[in-house]
Amino acid sequence: MKLNWKQWFRNFQNRMLLKLMIAILLMGLSFRLVFFRSTGLPSVLEEKSPLPEKTVLSEPPQSVQVQENEDQVPRKEKCDLFTGDWIANPSGPLYTNRSCQSIESHQNCMNNGRPDTGYLHWRWNPRDCELPPFDPERFLEMMRHKTWGLIGDSISRNHVQSLLCMLSTVEEAVEVYHDEQYRSRRWHFPSYNFTISYIWSPFLVESAIFEDFNGVSTSEVELYLDKLDKKWTDIYQNLDYIIFSSGKWFLKSAIFHENNTVVGCHNCPKRNLTELGFVFSYRKALQYVLNFIVTSNHKGLIFFRTSTPDHFENGEWSSGGNCPKTAPVKEGEIELKDLNRVLRNIELVEFEKAAPEASRDGVNLKLLDLTLLSLLRPDGHPGAYREFHPFAGDKNAKVQTDCLHWCLPGPIDSWNDVIMEMLVNG
Repeated sequence: MKLNWKQWFRNFQNRMLLKLMIAILLMGLSFRLVFFRSTGLPSVLEEKSPLPEKTVLSEPPQSVQVQENEDQVPRKEKCDLFTGDWIANPSGPLYTNRSCQSIESHQNCMNNGRPDTGYLHWRWNPRDCELPPFDPERFLEMMRHKTWGLIGDSISRNHVQSLLCMLSTVEEAVEVYHDEQYRSRRWHFPSYNFTISYIWSPFLVESAIFEDFNGVSTSEVELYLDKLDKKWTDIYQNLDYIIFSSGKWFLKSAIFHENNTVVGCHNCPKRNLTELGFVFSYRKALQYVLNFIVTSNHKGLIFFRTSTPDHFENGEWSSGGNCPKTAPVKEGEIELKDLNRVLRNIELVEFEKAAPEASRDGVNLKLLDLTLLSLLRPDGHPGAYREFHPFAGDKNAKVQTDCLHWCLPGPIDSWNDVIMEMLVNG
């Protein structure tokens, strides 16, 4: 009996030890399973049994590179380059009136004796992104073997001169063409085989204009609303990049022609004609121009620049207006004049109608909306310093003031910052 009890006890110990070992083994296996699943790593069982092809892991191993898909990754909203503020720029402009030979005398405010220089030390700053300064060397490299055309009125000429001045810090352009009146001109950058043309076409459609250099008219403009100006259409397909614009000239008194017939006029009280107004003519002209562009199969890049506001106070160009401000203003501190607002609305409406058609037909048409950006710079015009030292002989002299065009250097240089950003990242 004593022997049997001892044998039973040994058997009991062996059974308990075996159960304990099995329990430890099971606990270890359970811990292993829980640990690997919590870290997202495949367990021993999963390694022996690969997942079916359609199975998707909720979290890929860290060593796997995942290809991002544009449709799966939220895109960052594009920057609105045209909404922002003018901020201080202590470094000043890229060039001076002495370093650039392309500045027209009427825009050479520094040489003409403008006494303040604060207007030179501002730059445009979009609110939601950084706008890099214009890089003339990079621009010229991008434009190697390319051609640009700026088509429009004297503001387009003003813009061409700004661009030439900024590029002159790398290479001076060589003038290779001008018409008899020196209105349309062309420049070449030999080291880059790059050409810039300015085509003077203030209405974009055919016109006969009867006025002098100061804008004094002897008769109404004759406007042919169904005929595009051949000065630009003849070279259109040879241009890789185009900026076209119009606007202010449609406010002038004009007789309208369509189908070789006079159909009406704008501001012609002495004529026995139907008063159709400038809204009619500007809309008609833009529709014709944009339809030509949309259906042109042009393979380059075309910018439609909105018209820029003037800042005349106490009158207009021909009635003693001036522009005395010497610093930028903030949004909300100034409003577009009624006429400028009407012009802008026509431009936006017609562009919005044309843009989808251009995209559908493979024409790269972009809006260059510089109206509000320019509105905030009433300090950037020549004013009385359109002429050389206008008050040298008489401090109270009455002189023609210019509150439409821009001093060079001046705010218009920032237009090129915006354009280059659109070229690089647009």
